[in-house]
Amino acid sequence: MTNPELTPPSPVRLSEAFWYWLKLGFISFGGPAGQIALMHSELVEKRRWISEQRFLHALNYCMVLPGPEATQLAVYIGWLMHRTRGGVMAGVLFVLPSLLILIALSWIYLTFGNVSLVAGILYGIKPAVVAIVLAAAWRIGSRTLKNNWLLGIAVLAFAAIALGQIPFPLIVLAAALAGWLGGRLRPDKFQIGGAHHAQAKASYGPALIDDTTPTPAHARFALSRLILIGAAGVGLGLATWLVIALAFGSASAPAQMGWFFTKAAMLTFGGAYAVLPYVYQGGVDHYHWVTATQMIDGLALGETTPGPLIMIVAFVGFVGGWGKEIFGAHNQLAAGVLGACVATWFTFLPSFIFILAGGPLVESTRDNIRLTAPLTAISAAVVGVVVSLAVFFAEQVFHLQQPPGHWDWYAMLITVAACLALFRFKLGTITVIVGCAIAGLMVSLLA
Repeated sequence: MTNPELTPPSPVRLSEAFWYWLKLGFISFGGPAGQIALMHSELVEKRRWISEQRFLHALNYCMVLPGPEATQLAVYIGWLMHRTRGGVMAGVLFVLPSLLILIALSWIYLTFGNVSLVAGILYGIKPAVVAIVLAAAWRIGSRTLKNNWLLGIAVLAFAAIALGQIPFPLIVLAAALAGWLGGRLRPDKFQIGGAHHAQAKASYGPALIDDTTPTPAHARFALSRLILIGAAGVGLGLATWLVIALAFGSASAPAQMGWFFTKAAMLTFGGAYAVLPYVYQGGVDHYHWVTATQMIDGLALGETTPGPLIMIVAFVGFVGGWGKEIFGAHNQLAAGVLGACVATWFTFLPSFIFILAGGPLVESTRDNIRLTAPLTAISAAVVGVVVSLAVFFAEQVFHLQQPPGHWDWYAMLITVAACLALFRFKLGTITVIVGCAIAGLMVSLLA
C-alpha cells in the first residue's frame, strides 16, 4: 500500500471538493464510526488530500468537542483545504441530504403512518433500535470504562437519570466535577485520553496536506480572529432567534426549539445517543412536541438514513411544528419543514463555530490535543445514560409497563436476533435494520 515514490496529488479545486462532500452526504451510513471510516478511506488512503497524522489530529479535537464529531471533522478538513467557505460547504453538504430525506420520511410517517405496510416495517425496526442502542453503549463503554472508578461513574449516571429523573445537563456537570477532582487526586485513573490515538502511523504516500506541510496562512492562530469568528457565530444564532421570535412570538414552538436545540448541541458529549435522553426530556415531557412512541419511531427513521444520527432533531422539529400548527391547520407541511430546519440550524451552528474559530488554535498546538480528566469522566457517565436510554426504549417497545401476559414477545425475539447479528456476527447497522424490517412486516401480516 505504501509507495514513497508517489508524488503529492495536485491541488484540489473547490468544485472537486463540492462533489465529494455532496456524495459523502448521501452515502454516510453507519453512524460516526462508519462516517469517519469512509472519510479516512477516501481522503487519507485513496485521494491523499490529508495525511494520517493530520487526519487523526483533527479527529482528536473533534472528539473533545460537544457535537457530532464526523460532521465537525468534515468541516475541519474542508476549512483546512479551502478556508472558511470550504468548511461551511463541507459541513452543509454533509448534513443537507439527511435533512431533506428526513423531512420526506417525516411527512410520510405523519401522513401514512397507520397504513399496514408502514406500520409493519416500523414494528420490526423499533426492536432493532433497542439492540442498536445497546451496541452503542457497548462500543462507548469498551473504550471508556477502563477501571472501577469510571465504571462507578457510569453506574451512578444510570441511576441518576433512570431512577432519579435528574436532568442530563446536571449529570454532565456532576461527571465533569468528579473528573476534575479525580484528575487531581488519582490522575492515573482519569487521564486515559481519547479514543483515536495515532499509535500506529500509516503511510499511503505523500499527501496534499502532509505531516510536514506548513500551516496555511488562514489556519494560523490569532486571538483577534478567534474572537471575531466566535462573536459572528453567536451573533448569527442570536439574530436568527430574534427573527423567529418577532415573527412567531418568543413563546412559540419555533422560538422554543431554537433555544432548546442550542442547549442540546452543547451537551452532545459522547455522540447522539448520549443527548437523546435530554432531547426526550424536552421534546416529550416538557414541550410535548412528540410522544414517546413518536420519539422511538423517529430514532428508527434516523437509523435508516445517511448523515449524523443527531439528525433525529429534524424529525422532532418536523413533528413538533406539524402538531403545533404554526401556520394553521391547513398548512401543516410548511410548519413541519420550518420546525425541522430550525432544529437542524440551532443544533449544528455551534459545531461550525467551534471548528472555524478553534481550528487555528488546534493547528498551533498539533500533537498536544487529548481528552482531559473531566471529559474522561463525562464519557464514562455517557455509558450509563445510553444504557438508560436502551432500558427506556425496551419498556416502550416491549410494553413492559403492562402485566407479562401483554408483553410483546415477538418484538423481544426480534431484538435478540438483532443483538446476535450486531454482537456475534458483526453485521452492519443497515443490514440489521433491513432484516428486522422484513421480520416485522412478516409478523404484522401473519398476525
